[in-house]
Amino acid sequence: MDIAIVVALVMFSGVFILLLAGTPISISIGISSFAAMLLILPFDGAILTSAQRVFVGLDSFALLAIPFFILAGNLMNNGGIAIRLINCAKLISNFLPGPLAQTNVVANMLFGSISGSGVASAAAVGGIMSPIQKKEQYDPAFSAAVNIASAPTGMLIPPSNSLIVYATVAGSVSISALFMAGYVPGILWGLGVMLVAGFIAKRRGYVADRSADKGKTLRILFDAIPSLMMIVVVIGGILGGVFTATEASAIAVVYSLVLGVIYRNIKMDDLPKIFLATAKMTAIVIFMLAASSIMSWVMAFTKIPALIASGLLSATDSFIVILLIMNLVLLLVGTFMDPTPAVLIFTPIFLPICMQFGMDPVHFGIMMVFNLSLGTITPPVGPILFTGCKVGDIKIERVIKPLLPFFAVIAIVLMMVTYLPAITMALPQSMGLVK
Repeated sequence: MDIAIVVALVMFSGVFILLLAGTPISISIGISSFAAMLLILPFDGAILTSAQRVFVGLDSFALLAIPFFILAGNLMNNGGIAIRLINCAKLISNFLPGPLAQTNVVANMLFGSISGSGVASAAAVGGIMSPIQKKEQYDPAFSAAVNIASAPTGMLIPPSNSLIVYATVAGSVSISALFMAGYVPGILWGLGVMLVAGFIAKRRGYVADRSADKGKTLRILFDAIPSLMMIVVVIGGILGGVFTATEASAIAVVYSLVLGVIYRNIKMDDLPKIFLATAKMTAIVIFMLAASSIMSWVMAFTKIPALIASGLLSATDSFIVILLIMNLVLLLVGTFMDPTPAVLIFTPIFLPICMQFGMDPVHFGIMMVFNLSLGTITPPVGPILFTGCKVGDIKIERVIKPLLPFFAVIAIVLMMVTYLPAITMALPQSMGLVK
């Protein structure tokens, strides 16, 4: 048997068995990758190479953006920004069927586009909207489903930590191009959820609120402008060449902290707790990156991606079918694996195949992150699913059925993103970020 096949079997089956045994994903990847490395290197060589790959895998200036964006998200979560964005979202959605549900979607898109975290959006926005929707007699299962289905939009609408990780693994892929490419797919996801929510709300009689107080509207807009300006500052600065994505993440931290102090929602006593939560979350992501770099080296050394590519190409020469297979694999993986390790594992496997067919790495990255974002709201692992149920104070079993129509429309948007490159590529191409 080919050594690459043996290594692949040991590595991937090892990860699967350790996950079933309850081992954390990063440790599962690290142990399995080291065990596979022992098949191709002596013990001392495997130890030395593993240590080198851990440091090389983390030796990237772009990765500094991850802890800074995580910290910015935590500061926003505690800084009173969510309620101001929700009030702003009401102005947009109050005239639509099911105004509170529509507000939830728009607020998730706005908050996600600033914090870059789907879980943070589900917790912050859902935590505020859930009691209001209950008071207005909205079905709790429907409210939770809307919050859960729309929260992942922040993983596509920039800034996005998953896209930063992908850019690091993929090599020479512009983070700015990825950020711009994520806008339209993320907005389409949100609009799809709004369409379904509006249809259900109309049938249930959740009527639109057509009253509008001009003075109150201006006050809400004025109150929300500083929060919304973060999008302009961060994304505008990156596109204008004023600073890099990594530098933008540090600016986002300063901006969030200043707003939190101005709004009087963040005190000096709160900072140690926020910093500790950020350090814990960052440690999880960074350790995962370190462990996955060992796996990436093993796959590259034994040419496992080329082996998988030849297997796929021998099964079919239709790129349409190959993309469909990739989508199914990524959707399945996303149901039990966090997006970060999934990006680290499957980018070196699938990206070379797609590039053989002329697919742009930016397009592939958005397709991959879209798939894995969908996995965050599906059982058995789905972190956004669990967070949404927790803040909505409802059992998961009650939410699954109301989520099904949302899954259907999101899947349609995914197919559009996969097979219509213009949806992803038009914006970065028009800005000259990609050819």
